[in-house]
Amino acid sequence: MLTIENFSEARQFLKRNNITRSIISPQIQSRIKEIFGEDLSIEAVTKRIIEEVRENGDSAIRRYTKDIDGITVKDIEVSNKEITETYNTVDNKLLSALELAARRIEDYHIACKPKIGISYVNTMLGRQIRPLNKVGLYIPGGTAAYPSTVLMTAIPAKVAGVSEVIMASPPNREGNIPASTLAAAKIANVNSVLKIGGAQAISALAYGTESVPRVDKICGPGNIFVTMAKKMVYGAVDIDGLEGPSEILVVADEMANPVLCTADLLAQAEHDILAIPILITTSFELAKLVDIEITKQIKNLERRAIARSAIENGVIIIVENINQAVELINLYAPEHVSLMVAGAIELIPVIHNAGCIFIGDNSPVALGDYIAGPSHVLPTGGNARFSSPLGVDDFLKITDIISSDEQMIKELGPAAMLIAESEGFGGHAKAIELRLK
Repeated sequence: MLTIENFSEARQFLKRNNITRSIISPQIQSRIKEIFGEDLSIEAVTKRIIEEVRENGDSAIRRYTKDIDGITVKDIEVSNKEITETYNTVDNKLLSALELAARRIEDYHIACKPKIGISYVNTMLGRQIRPLNKVGLYIPGGTAAYPSTVLMTAIPAKVAGVSEVIMASPPNREGNIPASTLAAAKIANVNSVLKIGGAQAISALAYGTESVPRVDKICGPGNIFVTMAKKMVYGAVDIDGLEGPSEILVVADEMANPVLCTADLLAQAEHDILAIPILITTSFELAKLVDIEITKQIKNLERRAIARSAIENGVIIIVENINQAVELINLYAPEHVSLMVAGAIELIPVIHNAGCIFIGDNSPVALGDYIAGPSHVLPTGGNARFSSPLGVDDFLKITDIISSDEQMIKELGPAAMLIAESEGFGGHAKAIELRLK
C-alpha cells in the first residue's frame, strides 16, 4: 500500500479517488467485439441492449442471455415449485443463519419505519405516505452467490409495504440461480424471481416485457453494465443509486490492534479489484505493523489475487491528530468507516459524510455486511455526501395535501396573485381572483 505522510498530499489523493471507478479489461473488450462485431464503449453496449429489450421484449432477453452468459433460458421466471425444492436442498445451518439475519434486518427496518398514512401539519396542510407498488431488485450472480444482498434489499421493501417485490439475478453456468440465493428469496418473501442479469434485466424491469412487469423502482448493486443501465433508465423508473466498488476507511490510533485493522481492510479488498482500502492513523508504528500484517494475512485468503489488486489501490495515511482524520473522512465520504480509536463514539457527530460507521474493535464491517441489521447497500464513490444507505424510506413515496377554505383564500390569495402576475401567468392569478369574488 502507498504511504502518505503529508496532509495536503492525502487530501489530493482522496479527491482523485472518491469517484466510481471502472476498468474495462481486455477480456471484456474482446467479448464486446465478439458479440457485437465491433469495438464499442460500455455506454454504447448498454444503450443497445436497453433499446433492443425495450423493443423486442423476452426474445431480446433470451438472445442476450445466450450471447453474453452462454445460457439458454426457456422460462424467464423461476417457478415457486423450483424455489421450494431448491430451498429444501440448502444446509440447515446456513438456513438458520439466513433466517437470523432476516429477523435482525426486519427488526431494524421496522424500528426505522415512518408512520404510513395521512397526517396533517395543521387543518389545511398535510401529507400522505404510502409504499411503492412494484419494486425490482437486482442481485449479482453468475459466478457467485449473494443471498445476503437478497435479504438486505427485499426485507426493507417488504417492511415498507411494497405489494410486489420482483428479483432479477443472472443464472450460473448450469443455467440456475444459486440455491442459497433462492433460499434467501423465499425467506424474504420475494414475490417472483427472474433468471436474467446484466443490462437486459435492468431494461426489462424499467420498461416491462411479456414476462417481466414494469416496476416503479430498481434497487441493488451490479457490475459496470448494470450500473450504466440503471443510470440510463432513470426517469422511466426510479433507482436507489449508482453503487460502485467497495470502500473502507479505517481510522486507528496507537492503541488499535493492527491484526484487526488489517483483517477489516482485507475483508473489503477481497470484494473487487477496484476496491480501495484506506488506513488513516496517528501512529507510525501502527502503520508499519499493518503493512507487515497485510503480507501475512493475504496469503491465507481464497480471493487473494483480487485482494492484492485492491490493496495496490489502497493507501496508508499518517496524520498528526484525529481532527485531521475526520477532515479526510468528510472529504472522501466513504462507504464504510471503521473507528478503532479511543473515544470513537464522540466522533460520530462530526462525521458528516459516511455510508455506515463502525465503532470499536468488536464492530467489524463484515458484521454489517451480513447480519447486524442495517442494509449493506450503501453509497459509494463519494455519494455519501448527499446519499443514504438503502432503507425503508427508499420504498415509500409522499403526496402533499392542501385543503384551503374561504378564509385562507382571503389571507393568501392577493399575495399569490401578485407573484403569479410578476411571472406572467395571468391564468394563475385569474383562478385565485375568481375565488376571491
